[in-house]
Amino acid sequence: MDEARRRAIRRAFERAATSYDRAAFLQQEIARRLDEHLDGMKIAPARVLDIGCGTGFGAGLLRARYPEATVIGLDIAESMLREARHRHGARAGWRGLLARLRGTAERFAPVRADMRGLPLARACCDMAWSNLALQWTDDLAATFAEVHRVLRPEGLFLFASFGPDTLTELRAASADLDGYNHVNRFVDMHDVGDALVHAGFANPVMEMERVTLTYADLPALLRELKAIGADTVVEGRRAGLMGKATWRRLSANYERFRRDDGRLPATYEVVYGHAWAVPRRTIEDGRQIIEFRGRPR
Repeated sequence: MDEARRRAIRRAFERAATSYDRAAFLQQEIARRLDEHLDGMKIAPARVLDIGCGTGFGAGLLRARYPEATVIGLDIAESMLREARHRHGARAGWRGLLARLRGTAERFAPVRADMRGLPLARACCDMAWSNLALQWTDDLAATFAEVHRVLRPEGLFLFASFGPDTLTELRAASADLDGYNHVNRFVDMHDVGDALVHAGFANPVMEMERVTLTYADLPALLRELKAIGADTVVEGRRAGLMGKATWRRLSANYERFRRDDGRLPATYEVVYGHAWAVPRRTIEDGRQIIEFRGRPR
């Protein structure tokens, strides 16, 4: 991905900050399910990194679960961080600096940065969390290496991302339109597991489930994608707006998926993973074991 694509992604999320929470039903539900993964884990982190924190919904779950922890909310979009600051009462600028100097800093610390280059010291966090943000990185290996770097030994990395069967209906409906991509490509969970191992994580566990949302019509789906900043296609996208004839064809193609209840589906493949920043566990030939689990539908 070139710098122009990264700027396009950042602009999309900058624009979506004020509309995000009203449209992010799926993102909030997956955050709750991700939080449930922590129920059986006996950890008490002092500092948690929320990668791609958005407006701070996930950080709220983390603060509720670990009230004594400081949550570092990292996002590429300043307007998202502004909403997160408002949600968590965090102070920006010199007021935030003064609070830290006095030892009265809030338990939420917003940081604007790209996940490929975390502006944090080595081994400064006990846990890293990322809810539906990793699909936006163009270098998963570098991102995982950075997460591993900032985690302390025995630190937990827990995340949810999208798999390749996400928006499969929209992908199929747009396949024969104009030769351009209208849906982003997403990494298979087996490749995500391999990337974790290569970054130095141990005991990775991967799970997958499919979640289907329904809409009255195609414009409703596309409006929701735009409202959460997820309408930017990063590779092979069309430079201009879609023409009327192309739009009619897309709409007609999507109609093939209309359900018996009169609703149009949009399917998401949600990939959950967790791993530990400890020395690798290997078997005799040097490979590491990755565990794949299914989730009930």
